[in-house]
Amino acid sequence: MSENLDFIREIVDTDVKNGKHGGKVITRFPPEPNGYIHIGHSKAICLDFGVAKEYNGICNLRFDDTNPTKESTEYMESIINDIKWLGFAPEERIYYASDYFEKMYECAVELIKKGLAYVCDLSADEWEKYRGDSTRPGIEPPGRQRSIEENLDLFTRMRNGEFEDGAMVLRARIDLSSPNIHMRDPALYRIRRAHHFRHGDKWCIYPMYDYAHPLEDAFEGVTHSLCTLEFEVHRPLYDWVLDALGYEVNNRPRQIEFSRLNITDTVMSKRKLLQLVTEKHVSNWDDPRMPTICGLRRRGVPAEAIRNFCAMVGITKVDGITDSAVLDYCTREVLNARCRRYLGVLDPLKVTITNYPEEGIADLDAVNNPEDPAAGSRKIPFGKTLYIEKSDFMVEPPKGYFRLAPGKEVRLRYGYFIKCEEYVTDANGEVIELKCTFDPATRGGNAPDGRKVKGTIHWVSADSAVEAEVRLYDKLFTVQAPGADGVDFLTQLNPDSLKVITGYLEPALGEIKPGESVQFERIGYFCCDPDSKDGKQVFNRTVTLKDSWKPGK
Repeated sequence: MSENLDFIREIVDTDVKNGKHGGKVITRFPPEPNGYIHIGHSKAICLDFGVAKEYNGICNLRFDDTNPTKESTEYMESIINDIKWLGFAPEERIYYASDYFEKMYECAVELIKKGLAYVCDLSADEWEKYRGDSTRPGIEPPGRQRSIEENLDLFTRMRNGEFEDGAMVLRARIDLSSPNIHMRDPALYRIRRAHHFRHGDKWCIYPMYDYAHPLEDAFEGVTHSLCTLEFEVHRPLYDWVLDALGYEVNNRPRQIEFSRLNITDTVMSKRKLLQLVTEKHVSNWDDPRMPTICGLRRRGVPAEAIRNFCAMVGITKVDGITDSAVLDYCTREVLNARCRRYLGVLDPLKVTITNYPEEGIADLDAVNNPEDPAAGSRKIPFGKTLYIEKSDFMVEPPKGYFRLAPGKEVRLRYGYFIKCEEYVTDANGEVIELKCTFDPATRGGNAPDGRKVKGTIHWVSADSAVEAEVRLYDKLFTVQAPGADGVDFLTQLNPDSLKVITGYLEPALGEIKPGESVQFERIGYFCCDPDSKDGKQVFNRTVTLKDSWKPGK
């Protein structure tokens, strides 16, 4: 391995060199199938699967399906598909917490027999009073001194469905005065009558995650259980469960925590993302404004860019927040090398070439991607009537403006030099047409007489342009930290996060398939949307280009 290791890889590297676990590395990614995974999960995915691959180990995809009220097959399948799209192979080792329910139950019975667990019939509100808080220790609740036999009987009856939901829980008997509130007799099992998406109505008691997590790791032989930083305070309970059940320290999983991925301009709470979907603030989980993996994919963000982004953010022990511009940067880097370039006009201004033949059409040569010579070239039709961007013309341009203006000459991308001779306005004074002349000797963008122009603009031929729906996506929120300081995050939604316009594109863009990304020259990167059908193209803006022109330059 490289010498430049993050602290987790340093731990794994040392364990492998020392022969711990026989030199094996087994990690796991344990999502709960109660929502679609998002960019925040990608860091854990890349770490879990990446570390396993780097050390010739294996990574288990384990669904933590211990809460049947919120979980579904839809979410499970989406998680598998998203992880595969990110470049990993989860289908090779898929596990489910629910497949261990019988073994977990047996472990709970063992804890009761050891006097390390008891049935508590306090309500949640009553338990809060007995547990104490940061300023006072807990006090022993009624039932904590029940006999082993009575606890075994009650726990069996809990499983058999004799009690109502919430009537009682099984608790670990640990330390009611512990400074770590999670060690004050935490719940191990609760009663919950709900249909499980894999096991139906077989169970009416379900293990708590803090109890199930270490057991799942141990059952699967996980060597390094990598968790985000909020689980650090839960680690003593993780170790307690394994200690109580007799797992040897040197031959069992080790939980290691790292900082989670937080980025600006979005929310990543599953509850909030679900609210955005159910209340129709976005179209669905795969809305390109969502931080979900499927949303980013539909927007056109490449899997490689997400992996590069996670590598750039790195693995640390310190919580922080990463600017979403870093993901945009990684996206541009990948798309710049990969995407073919095309011409498209999104805010059209008509240009008539007055000295061009009425019926004449020229096919101009265009390079598909200057970054990739193997991408080849194509033909672009040129005619008497063109469209350019309205922003590429000004009646009274400021200093440093090198686009089109009255009496000014510019280069058309892959085409000719044109000069604005006249402009036409409507009744409101808005420019609606330019009348220009072209120099036929400048085909390809160079003048034989050596004259130079500083501006190059894009265009499309009006007669052959393909009309397409273009969805201009922007940030979903107007602030960098939605919902901070108790503010309702829905009040900070950006009303301009989506603008739908009609674009005029060169004919080759009419052949682009859904899921394919391209660059509209001088505008940005776009992805053909699955809504494209019946000859109607739909493109989503993935990310803009950086405009090199600024006033005064």
